[in-house]
Amino acid sequence: MHQRILAFSSSRTGNGGYLETAAPVINNFLGNTIATIAFVPFASVDANYEEYTDKVRAALPATYNIITVTHENATSIIATADAIMIGGGNTFKLLHDLYSTNALQLVQQKVNNGTPYIGWSAGSNITGATICTTNDMPIINPGSFNALAFFPFQINPHYYNVTVPGFNGETRDQRLEEFLLLNPSVPIVALPEGTALLLDNNKLMMTGSTAAFVLSNKNNALHKTIIAAGEDCSYLM
Repeated sequence: MHQRILAFSSSRTGNGGYLETAAPVINNFLGNTIATIAFVPFASVDANYEEYTDKVRAALPATYNIITVTHENATSIIATADAIMIGGGNTFKLLHDLYSTNALQLVQQKVNNGTPYIGWSAGSNITGATICTTNDMPIINPGSFNALAFFPFQINPHYYNVTVPGFNGETRDQRLEEFLLLNPSVPIVALPEGTALLLDNNKLMMTGSTAAFVLSNKNNALHKTIIAAGEDCSYLM
């Protein structure tokens, strides 16, 4: 099984443009051998799917033939694509639509057989075993929290942990610790904006402009380990 996966925390870094920092990484990842890309916009709740795809097309080289996946053509477009790309939005909506179109298993099969996969935000969240560490509200019942399971760990995109004076809600770390207390054997890779995971033939690398983190359960408490940009983190596989 030769998986090639590129999972970004987000579509933007700081005040940069849409996919501005991701585009050269995507181009290097795909190279010149990819003819058609199936773009899955199902995480979008309020945007027109074709408009969403046009936004992606404008950010990437015109040499890629990026085709919009819809509820009607999902299996046929994904089945024949040279690469699969899944954008951000609401993770529950994305997983719901992948199940309802019978596309989830097809994506799994294609990627496990070597088709390149690119995702960001919600599209990265579903590369883990479940979506239980998403930041999104459960606006729709997907039927199951089980996701693509390309990685044996959880993903938390847009990772940002801060304590706000006077605010009595949970911090991001406190929410993720709740998952770890109930799932002590499953680590979480927390991806700040500007970071991405790159998997190629069982070698997993952290890429980007800043460090990321591995959150795990140690003695029933959250334990955080830094992953530097450019670090080999294949041990997580």
